[in-house]
Amino acid sequence: MRTEKEKMLAEVPYNSADPQLVEERLRARELCQQLNTLSPRAPETERQALVSSLFGANTSAYVTPPFQCDYGANIVMGAGVYFNFNCVVLDVARVFIGNNVLFGPAVQIYTATHPMDAVQRRSGIESGKTIRIGNDVWVGGAAVICPGVTIGDGAIIGAGSVVVKDIPPGVFAAGNPCTVIRTLYSSSIGASLD
Repeated sequence: MRTEKEKMLAEVPYNSADPQLVEERLRARELCQQLNTLSPRAPETERQALVSSLFGANTSAYVTPPFQCDYGANIVMGAGVYFNFNCVVLDVARVFIGNNVLFGPAVQIYTATHPMDAVQRRSGIESGKTIRIGNDVWVGGAAVICPGVTIGDGAIIGAGSVVVKDIPPGVFAAGNPCTVIRTLYSSSIGASLD
């Protein structure tokens, strides 16, 4: 029989009140609190150690506090990732982030989903859907990335957008719901089309 954590990571309904999951969320909150109260003058090595502990891997990500997440260890990042102030990642499912990705202030990344039926919601059962963000993506401030979305390499998401569907590579997309505004370059060759 699968554990609630195994169910969660398999993107099937799970009990969020499971003691192991509660403990892992508390650990992440403690690390976020330490990161968020760290002096701006603290040595970079101290900040980086907290970030690596939070994400469960040695990472070069730069996180500007305050930052919040559910677990941290479900966020898998490439090199050169930057989170500006007030970002939130609800990582009940995995969040894959490529290399050289920039998140503006107050970006929200939500993998968590809940049943549409109110009785089921009250039961505490929930699930999640993986989010994938490609290389060289820039997500503008206050954008919301919803469960199950994939954002292609080199895409730019306009500030305040609500991303509910996949965004192809090499485009500028914005709005609520977020839609493609224009092509920035051909993803097959990376050449500018402007």
